[in-house]
Amino acid sequence: MGALYPSYMDLDRFIDVERLRSLDPFLVERIQARMTAADIAFCTGPFLLRSEVPTVPGTRMIYLSRSRAPENYYDLNRCALWERSEEAAEFAPLMDFIATLPFQATARMLILYDPSGRAVSAHRDHDSADLCHEFVWFRTNFAKPFYMLDPATGEKQYVRSHAAWFDTVNQFHGADATHGLSFSIRVDGIFSEAFRRSIPYPERGRAATPSLWAKNLPG
Repeated sequence: MGALYPSYMDLDRFIDVERLRSLDPFLVERIQARMTAADIAFCTGPFLLRSEVPTVPGTRMIYLSRSRAPENYYDLNRCALWERSEEAAEFAPLMDFIATLPFQATARMLILYDPSGRAVSAHRDHDSADLCHEFVWFRTNFAKPFYMLDPATGEKQYVRSHAAWFDTVNQFHGADATHGLSFSIRVDGIFSEAFRRSIPYPERGRAATPSLWAKNLPG
């Protein structure tokens, strides 16, 4: 059976949602304290739905881990290259929560935030259909209107859960503008063996795995 678009895999049943939500005041305070920090600007990359929209929409990034090699987007799952950053200590309760996620090992970990809640241009992360990055995207509140988009129909599927995994290759994703601070967290790595046993990985086109999983859910 083919994958379903637009779609995402709701991961709330695999995480401690109440513990995640309890981190909201802490993260809001810590992120607001960094408003004058020289955090790196987020760039969507070249795979935009529309060429006239900004590739640097205003989002900033707080790296909780850094690669020992020149960063390469195709190395997000090479856990041996990544180690905790100095900023990780500033977000210790968040790091403790990340340790509970269904990973065998983690690689890139980062907070994406925008003090003004500007829109994030619809984009794809890369164009390798056989590369499936294993990651958990999550948030402590619903201030960020984050969506998946099917370019063939223009249909948007908004993420309604606190945690999600999604196909970043065969569909576009982005965020609508909102008022005030918006943020989310993404952790890449290698899922645990127990968690992987739940996932219907295809032999080919592995980037589609989250959408294939979402389609095959009962009901």
